[in-house]
Amino acid sequence: MTNDNLHELPLIAPAYLSVAGLTDYIRLLLEQDQQLRQVWVTGEVSSANHHRSGLFFTLQDPDGTAGIKCVAWNSQLAKLAQIPVPGEQLIILGSIRLYPQRGEYQLTVWQSLPAGAGLQALRYQQLRNRLLAEGLFNPARKRGLPTHPQTIAVVTSPTAAAWGDIQKTLKQRYPGLRVLFSPATVQGEQAPESIVRAIARVEQDGRAQVLILARGGGAVEELACFNDERVVRAVAICSIPVITGIGHQRDESLVDLVADVCVHTPTAAAEIVIPALSDLYLQHRRRVSALHVATVNTLKVAQNRLQQLKNRWRRLRLDRQVEQEVDRITWKRQQLLQVTMGRSERAKQHLELLQHKLTSLDPQAVLQRGYALVRRKNGAIARSPDDLAVGDELLIQLGQGEVKVEIREIKVDG
Repeated sequence: MTNDNLHELPLIAPAYLSVAGLTDYIRLLLEQDQQLRQVWVTGEVSSANHHRSGLFFTLQDPDGTAGIKCVAWNSQLAKLAQIPVPGEQLIILGSIRLYPQRGEYQLTVWQSLPAGAGLQALRYQQLRNRLLAEGLFNPARKRGLPTHPQTIAVVTSPTAAAWGDIQKTLKQRYPGLRVLFSPATVQGEQAPESIVRAIARVEQDGRAQVLILARGGGAVEELACFNDERVVRAVAICSIPVITGIGHQRDESLVDLVADVCVHTPTAAAEIVIPALSDLYLQHRRRVSALHVATVNTLKVAQNRLQQLKNRWRRLRLDRQVEQEVDRITWKRQQLLQVTMGRSERAKQHLELLQHKLTSLDPQAVLQRGYALVRRKNGAIARSPDDLAVGDELLIQLGQGEVKVEIREIKVDG
């Protein structure tokens, strides 16, 4: 061609590749790449199809902008931690393979793990299985709670409603009970170490006879500290019985499984750890009544037996045998009376002790001894001069009536 604006075309065609050659070249690039030989990919399973040779599925981004075909061969399926199911988020470990016949590449799967909450569930199950194999959940290792503990330790957050519920319940059921509070963080990353330290403080103190570990409910993810291995083992090796009241009925934590007693709420834990003083008094009265009935019935049986022996003596004229039986019955009667009197006296002393304790706890009795209760106009108890002002009206409750006064001067100690 002679036109200056045109270029002369070559007469020899450039080198070319066959489809197989091009595909093989791409396959070598993919399969020899070190990163693609063992790559982690996360995504959502959009479809899955079981074939006689394996499980074929598609993994795609949640927004659907990209996807990749995957295959898990039958020889590998049993080793997967999570079988791919449409709709689930997974973390896949695999290698890239290219198939020349279709000109497509896919991910050969070696492992499949649940992502997000599913991964947490897998870790929970793995830890649970390991602790179960160690025997930490064995019912035989659980200890019974003391019947009448004098000192109770509580591990929970000082700002949680659980602490207030426990205090209120224990005070109502058994006034005067000693309660040791060991504060702890029960939510967040710092919670496991905080709970472990709180339990250790209780053991070092050595006074508590039982420990309540409590939290006032919350979302499942907020209760992760009670599935922490450090907390579980701290409860397992605790030298005193532990009762949990975490406040979550739908899910059972690992701490619940290892504790000696598990209830669903902090209030229930406080109710089960100590009997109510009123219930103890009622039980005592019932025992006294039952003892009296048993004594009367035993006496009636003995009298009936004596009468039978008398009748037998009259029929058989066995004077000597009758005398021996009379002596034996008299001795047994005296023995029974001694035992009965002893038990009755001990029961009476215990009753008097309970009555004295109830009387000592009566606020009215305190007022009768000369003390007074000062209340503000709104009914609140006046505890400090800082809460009062000149001119305020106060109501003073005495043992025999009330007096209304007005503040004219306030003196502060120091």
